[in-house]
Amino acid sequence: MFGKYSKAIYGGIAVAGVVGVWRFTSSGNSCKPFPTIRSKHSLVAKHVTPEVWDKLSNIKTKTSGFTLEKAMATAVEFDNQHCGIYAGDADSYKDFAAVFDPLIQEYHGISPDAKHTSDMNVDKIKGTIDPRAPVHSVRIRVGRSFEGFGLSPGITKQQRLDLEKLLQNALNSLGGGLKGEYYPLTGMKETIRQQLVDDHFLFVSGDPNLKVAGMERDWPEGRGIYHNKEKTFLVWVNEEDQTRIISMQKGGDVRAVFKRLAAGIEAVGKSVKAASGKEFLLDEKYGYIHSCPTNLGTGMRASVHVDLPGWTAEGLGTLQARCEQLNLQPRGTRGESGGQTGVTYDISNKHRLGYSEVELVQTMIDGVNTLYKEDLKLQRKHKLIQ
Repeated sequence: MFGKYSKAIYGGIAVAGVVGVWRFTSSGNSCKPFPTIRSKHSLVAKHVTPEVWDKLSNIKTKTSGFTLEKAMATAVEFDNQHCGIYAGDADSYKDFAAVFDPLIQEYHGISPDAKHTSDMNVDKIKGTIDPRAPVHSVRIRVGRSFEGFGLSPGITKQQRLDLEKLLQNALNSLGGGLKGEYYPLTGMKETIRQQLVDDHFLFVSGDPNLKVAGMERDWPEGRGIYHNKEKTFLVWVNEEDQTRIISMQKGGDVRAVFKRLAAGIEAVGKSVKAASGKEFLLDEKYGYIHSCPTNLGTGMRASVHVDLPGWTAEGLGTLQARCEQLNLQPRGTRGESGGQTGVTYDISNKHRLGYSEVELVQTMIDGVNTLYKEDLKLQRKHKLIQ
């Protein structure tokens, strides 16, 4: 299990092949047993060595008492994780930096001295999606977290309830085109629940990763959904992140969706700060703090639902390879694990960290336009059109 580190240390005596027992450092301090990491090819398996484990396994974070053992629970439980780690609070990224720093740098392809840049200026976006492209809708979302509260894997029950109360009051004070209503999951009326399901707004429990990572503790308490009257602005409270702020609408007007998102983020941030003095968790190096390190930086996913019959005929593998070249990510319209049906795809920016929000939206716009032009050629190739 330990590879070349297949020895446990007891008072300076090396004992080979010992698994699942308490270990001792060279200074004589006890540390927890080194876990069996089932996701052998994950970034956790690469960066959590027995030596690193010995240094970090007994640390508990100040904000929520989170541990490295809890952080890497999905990599231990499942054999299919690529990353395999979550942060329980902002402290996790500092207390367990020996794991998080190299893992984040490898995943996002950034240097150790990289710094995050943020830019929500819609006027910097050039062009738009070709109006002839068969785009059904646009959706752009970000995650945002607030100071003083744990992130979903580590947040305490009281912190979650306090945060929901703060956010409920802040959201219900929004005005203009963002004005709407907050719906707590606890005690939700069936008619409201069904309408939110029909609108594809409602997040639900049962995701294996989120459960093992500790994000569904005390479900559904302290969680809820906010949306404006037009149902184009939406906020999830205490799901995978403290908040997911979402802007969306039918058609392909990316600029309008991005402009509304920028206004919504600013309004939510100002409202929470006015009520509590708390601001968004923002790190100079890693940008906006999220529970999953893959979402660090902008935390933004800008996507469209678009028909690509030519690429469908060519094959999903070919489309995935082309999207990789364009720094895009293709998904099915039913979400990350929902599978693909028909010829409609969810196409979004691949990166989160190392680029500004404007740059990522521009990448998505330019990439979708390229895919659309190429799709027309592929449709002719496969005799779908003349």
